[in-house]
Amino acid sequence: MSAETPASPEVRKENRFKVWRQTRPFWAGLFTILASLPIAYLPYGDVRLGNMTLAMATTAGAGALIIGVLLFTLGLTMWFQPVVRVFAGVATIVLGLVSIPVSNFGGLVIGFLFALMGGGMSAAWAPAPPVEETDGAEHDGEPVASEETAYASETEAVLAAGIPEQAHGPATDTTIDANGGRNSAG
Repeated sequence: MSAETPASPEVRKENRFKVWRQTRPFWAGLFTILASLPIAYLPYGDVRLGNMTLAMATTAGAGALIIGVLLFTLGLTMWFQPVVRVFAGVATIVLGLVSIPVSNFGGLVIGFLFALMGGGMSAAWAPAPPVEETDGAEHDGEPVASEETAYASETEAVLAAGIPEQAHGPATDTTIDANGGRNSAG
């Protein structure tokens, strides 16, 4: 599913956001967007305490704004183009590290930590393998148990062939692989 492909019509409206969120590094993008806010804002913001104004302005304010905008863009990229998630994750980590000297210790360390978490999560994220569905069975939203199904179908095939299971014992992955998918005993 790409960003251009709409959600399938058989998915209920309540589950569309859940399906969209699970097919991309959603939390990585959210942490990256949250990292951009303190990094970009703090060099330009000021805090008023009564009559006293505390300015956080730095000489590298433009650099902090650029880093914040780039982090925001990378967060959106993680959401809408999950194919480039590894590049976006590495770039997020690098920008988070660069924000330490440029933007008030990386947005008072808050933006820096969010950038590291978002970048690491994006680089480590992998799409889930597709769930196998049986053709004749009704789909109730639960994945098919592949190991149990494989062992049950193998046992049925052995019994249909007239070979008692005690004669060769249950097949293991080793015997199946070594004999090209068949048990040699029997």
